[in-house]
Amino acid sequence: MDQHHDDPKVHVLHVDPVTGQATTGHEWDGIQELNTPLPRWWLGIFYATIIWSFGYWVVYPAWPLLTDATKGVFGYATRSDIAVQMNELKAQRASLAAGMAEATPEQIKADPALFQIAMAQGKAAFGDNCAACHGVGGAGAKGYPNLNDDDWLWGGSLDAIRQTILHGIRVAGNDETRVSQMPAFGRDGTLKREEINAVANHVRELAGLSTEPKANLALGRKLFADNCAACHGEDGKGNKEMGAPNLTDAITLYGMDMASLTETITNSRNGVMPAWGGRLDEATVKALTVYVHSLGGGQ
Repeated sequence: MDQHHDDPKVHVLHVDPVTGQATTGHEWDGIQELNTPLPRWWLGIFYATIIWSFGYWVVYPAWPLLTDATKGVFGYATRSDIAVQMNELKAQRASLAAGMAEATPEQIKADPALFQIAMAQGKAAFGDNCAACHGVGGAGAKGYPNLNDDDWLWGGSLDAIRQTILHGIRVAGNDETRVSQMPAFGRDGTLKREEINAVANHVRELAGLSTEPKANLALGRKLFADNCAACHGEDGKGNKEMGAPNLTDAITLYGMDMASLTETITNSRNGVMPAWGGRLDEATVKALTVYVHSLGGGQ
């Protein structure tokens, strides 16, 4: 008898009766591993890629050094091409938008060539800087104005939009920023809970919306006249000089439902917007102004 067969550590190689393939001698829980080699065509491609990689190391920049990389025989790198293309693009844009910095937004909008450049540049700047809050199409969201309608806190003229973009809203340390502040009537103890409820119902009444069945509208009208009309106007149509919204069109930043109105009256809302004047160049600010004005809500 072959002594090797008596050694439990030695696995006898044999041919699998089902597949006709020899085994490797490895066995796990009674399952033997078949010795199935990789296809020769696959191995050929694999070895060819290894040889090809050595060629790349020689002719193209490949091996990293401390501050650079090997240049290779060809000395070609796509990064160099990108740098050249970017410089060409900057030069092209500079020539096309040569008049952007000197022209006013009104002049840009009146000039077909400048207007086309401004729309393209403004759309790109909007996507990079504004879309995160206002949405890609400028439709806004709760707490972020919709730029497609005609409802503007500080006005939607070209000059008004440019001023807002340049100096932002409630930006600390900017003397020209847009500033308005509604009192927190509930938090400061100016109005009681039932009074806040009455004012909220009156605001819905101004907007032509339904009110609660037991709402004290008479009290709401009086409290509105005493506390809110100075900014929003006696008729509730707002004041763009003060950034006070129109309450009669049912368009609000934070919602016209009772819960949202109650929260606004109780704790106030004081959203902020960055001042882009220190971040974007003058031509980009003007392009952005023209683009926002053209979204559909310009005045």
